[in-house]
Amino acid sequence: MFHNCLICTDFTDGLHRLVNFIPPLASSGLKRIVFLHSISVWQSEKVARVDEDKIAKAKQLLAPSLEEVPDGVEVKVEVLSGQPKDVILRLIDTYDIDIVLTGMPIRSAIEAKIFGSHTLELVKSTSTPLMILRPQLISTYTCEELALRCQHMWRYLLIPYNGEQSGEYLLEELKNHLEDYPDSSCEQCLLLWVIDDGERTEEITKYHYREAHDKLNKVKAELEKLNVTVKTKVTQGNPLVEILDTALNFDISAIAIASDYRNTILEWTNPSLANEVLRRSWFPVLFFSPKK
Repeated sequence: MFHNCLICTDFTDGLHRLVNFIPPLASSGLKRIVFLHSISVWQSEKVARVDEDKIAKAKQLLAPSLEEVPDGVEVKVEVLSGQPKDVILRLIDTYDIDIVLTGMPIRSAIEAKIFGSHTLELVKSTSTPLMILRPQLISTYTCEELALRCQHMWRYLLIPYNGEQSGEYLLEELKNHLEDYPDSSCEQCLLLWVIDDGERTEEITKYHYREAHDKLNKVKAELEKLNVTVKTKVTQGNPLVEILDTALNFDISAIAIASDYRNTILEWTNPSLANEVLRRSWFPVLFFSPKK
């Protein structure tokens, strides 16, 4: 689905391990892979300084990525000073990046509010898709497991969809990427429609199920034209619970979510749904950022 990848690591998120998996990453369709580590600038006697020792150490840790590069693949290492968000945005333009890999720890709502998140800041600042990987998960993979994960990053996507504006934007973005990259590593999608769990009569519930199935079948036909196997599921309950439960039971590679709002995360039936997915899902999250 993507060709030019920016992998951002602070060396605590586990993403620096990917320097040893360039061939598996290339087999997923990537043609350009850029590793980034940003170094904070510190102040001394009113002069901004950069810790040269930290830069040298970071370059050394990322250097293995340059040792085993398949033909037709470009690998770069960038260790730059500055705020992570600003550096990332600059490199997105420099290398024509179409996917950013970044880590985001699982935190409670209170922790997220206190400590913040570079990833959430980035979500609001770029239209480039983000692939969010859990440090708690990627750090525990064996080398064999991580190689398989790199090969099949986007093989089976879970797509929450309910016909609303954000869902339409998500489908639009997915179709654009599938059309642009016909050799896509995305083989299968699961369209999930969650009927919110509320008090309603049996007849009304049946109507909502029929309506959901009809709309999903139309979307399914559109995606199947792009050489992707598509399954559909309609269920009733709490949207977040159903999304995570479905991801667990259908061998999902990543959950795809999106927003077409400039300063907020996905507003589906619940305004905080995507925020909850980003905070609480152990599964990788493929996030299509707001339009500029």
